[in-house]
Amino acid sequence: MPTVHRTLDLDSDTDARLAALAAERGQDPAAVLADALILLDSVVDVEGPDVEEDLRRLREFERTGEAIPWQEVKAWVESWGTPNELPRPQPRKLR
Repeated sequence: MPTVHRTLDLDSDTDARLAALAAERGQDPAAVLADALILLDSVVDVEGPDVEEDLRRLREFERTGEAIPWQEVKAWVESWGTPNELPRPQPRKLR
């Protein structure tokens, strides 16, 4: 596939994370960004938000009080592909 040269302005924390991910994976930073875009495209509907689905999930939370705290989800995702990969967090009563 032909390549296109593009210049991006990244803050230093993002640049450091990109460099670390590239080193961990033995990939060029551009390949890491390409993989990230593929993943983002697979989980985000760029055509627009699904408000009905969001409302359904909110109503379910209001009914059960169960959810997964963001920090647990973040830690789980960050552990993917590492020797210490965490198990998928489970919903629990938060209120």
